[in-house]
Amino acid sequence: MAILDNLAKGVKDFFVEEDHRAPVAAPAAPAAPAPALADLPAGLAQPEQRHLDHIAQLLAGDGRDFNAFTKMVKSLAASGLSGPLLYQTAFNAFAAVTGLDLPTLLTSADALTQKLADDRACIQERHREKLGETGPLKGPPGPLAQLRHQAAQLQADVAALTKQLGEKSQQLQDTQQQLHQEGAKAQAALASYELANAAAVAELQ
Repeated sequence: MAILDNLAKGVKDFFVEEDHRAPVAAPAAPAAPAPALADLPAGLAQPEQRHLDHIAQLLAGDGRDFNAFTKMVKSLAASGLSGPLLYQTAFNAFAAVTGLDLPTLLTSADALTQKLADDRACIQERHREKLGETGPLKGPPGPLAQLRHQAAQLQADVAALTKQLGEKSQQLQDTQQQLHQEGAKAQAALASYELANAAAVAELQ
């Protein structure tokens, strides 16, 4: 989630530890924008609610982690705070309530980021299995894999039938040509016979 990346960078930029005591303000650096997602279907601008619920459940904790800290930051931001004062105030309040120090908070941020990355890799692997791009880990292939296999088989059948149709078309063309030639020969033979017959009849008269 972009909020994790941006806030984690914000915390690291705005806070530094001094002699392992309370964090103090440090010069701010602009947060890097989240990378744009590629290959999104046309018209898809918002994630489905079930996916939002899945991510929310994945990030749910005991209120003493970086996810809880981001909620406090967003709450204070809604009240009008921003910049170094926002992060400093949020951290001071969060530390007072939870007793966590900055290294522990940043470790929590890294853990949540890794959890999101691992979950994304798992979902992508399952997606590839559904598409039939990889063999299923267990159980029969899913509907998408079956349809992909069926489509490939039908495409192969169509290709074979197209080839067979081409061969039959050539055979038909050759046969029609032979038919025309044999018909012409038969007509010529009949005409020759008619001439011979007519000549014989004429001699007998």
